[in-house]
Amino acid sequence: MYDVYKIREDFPILGREVYKRPLVYLDNGATTQKPRVVVDSLVNEYYSVNANVHRGVHFLSQQATELHEASRETVRRFINARSISEIIFTRGTTESMNLLAYSFGEAFLKDGDEVIVSVMEHHSNIVPWQLLQSRKNIVLKVIPMNDKGELLMDEYKALFTEKTKLVSVAHVSNVLGTINPVKEIIKIAHGHGVPVAIDGAQSTPHIPVDVQDLDADFFAFSGHKIYGPTGVGVLYGKEDFLEKMPPYQGGGEMIQNVSFEKTTFNDLPFKFEAGTPDYVATTGLAKALDYCSALGMENIAAHEQELTRYAMERMHQIEGMRIFGEAKEKDAVISFLVGDIHHLDLGTLLDRLGIAVRTGHHCAEPLMRRLGIEGTVRASFALYNTKEEIDALVAGIERVRKMF
Repeated sequence: MYDVYKIREDFPILGREVYKRPLVYLDNGATTQKPRVVVDSLVNEYYSVNANVHRGVHFLSQQATELHEASRETVRRFINARSISEIIFTRGTTESMNLLAYSFGEAFLKDGDEVIVSVMEHHSNIVPWQLLQSRKNIVLKVIPMNDKGELLMDEYKALFTEKTKLVSVAHVSNVLGTINPVKEIIKIAHGHGVPVAIDGAQSTPHIPVDVQDLDADFFAFSGHKIYGPTGVGVLYGKEDFLEKMPPYQGGGEMIQNVSFEKTTFNDLPFKFEAGTPDYVATTGLAKALDYCSALGMENIAAHEQELTRYAMERMHQIEGMRIFGEAKEKDAVISFLVGDIHHLDLGTLLDRLGIAVRTGHHCAEPLMRRLGIEGTVRASFALYNTKEEIDALVAGIERVRKMF
């Protein structure tokens, strides 16, 4: 059985108070809290194993290297990649998407070529392509959506031309909570011979991910959003593409031989991992993924979807409530405004009640313009949240609403 109250005991921070009130942490879309097993792994490695990886013949270096590469295998297994050669460690989804835009762009894109994104993308899946646009004069095309926050698939199909070279879309919107039909998106793109990159920052912590079943060509996610350390993430890529892509950065570890005349690059995945990696964080990430696997991603998904349904029902009863994102397939995120209350005011006053939510444009300004607003309040759920916390959120919103 999924015992959320037992699970909460693994997260010491959830027991603290804020402004003399119990903490209600509903900012999981920005970052999740960490279970004790993850934090303990960081402390243990620094105190007992710490040494630079890959470069040493001494015991500690070999032990640290074994832990680091075992973590790569844990990631491979968690997303069901075919090979560890397809698992690149990065600092997070943002660096993964920048790596992809730079290296894929250098290898496969030229003047006039097209990249398709969607209107609901995070800035990390917009700005890297615009930077490439400034270098190579590519064209960005945008999949529109309906008022419920669902992508318009017929219009998506119409965007393809012979110049389309990549589709790059979010698996789950960080604002709307929409679970995009990425398997269908990929199938359509592959029908045109076009590869697809998936931003999985908001999906990997919440639903099972199988990159082979999706047939994704690239997939990115962040450790800190799935109960792991900050500063570590993953870019998965099919080996055929990664082999043809140039390195993103130069330095140590990503080389085979260096002379002043010529440098040859290392094999995958090390070609894309210049310098000393955060090998302690990769161990923490592996512990976080193992923690989720032990609970069962299907069980986590069922718990969070029940929370989302419950929260939507309760929040719809609040006078003046406007919820942005009413897609049929929706998970773990509710963005909202109440009457004429500014999102910053509402978030600030909820904070004084001990309720942590996120306010602003959520790094999705084009989406905000599509919605005709400046920003929202966002409540986002995790495997340790409860219906009682939803009740506290609703009571808090009602209290603030009455103040205004």
